[in-house]
Amino acid sequence: MPVMTQYPPHPILADQANQVDFASLSRFRWFVRAIFVGVGIGLVSLLVIAATLKPDPRGHGTHEQLGLPPCSFAKVLNARCPSCGMTTAWSYMMRGQVFNSFKANVGGALLVIMAVYIGPWLLISGWLGRWIVNPPSDKIVVLTAITVGVVTLVDWICRLA
Repeated sequence: MPVMTQYPPHPILADQANQVDFASLSRFRWFVRAIFVGVGIGLVSLLVIAATLKPDPRGHGTHEQLGLPPCSFAKVLNARCPSCGMTTAWSYMMRGQVFNSFKANVGGALLVIMAVYIGPWLLISGWLGRWIVNPPSDKIVVLTAITVGVVTLVDWICRLA
């Protein structure tokens, strides 16, 4: 019977608690850095694009300026979908019109606020190969994602009523 050799977990893949512990690494691995830089560039790009768009006064439909079609959900069901108004919310927020942003889509307004902080943070951390500010705990990340999702759905249900 062959002997199975037990290797310790790779620090990039898992620590003893099966969670990635980037803070304990002296330097990020190249692929982690590439992911952080890529996501950071993506978020900052979305912010720049949102700043160049003119918010649609209807509160939704701003995405059509990018050559995208009108919302199929809205066309078929004659009601706005949960993400209707997100691009408009981003565009309003990038212009400093916070009230109009939240009016267009509360979840979208929360996402743009997060992107303003997370995009540059990931970009710079990935570029430098170390955290410039300590990362949030897994619990905070999960709770934030659930909160944005629930807020988006509640906003949608309120708009349908």
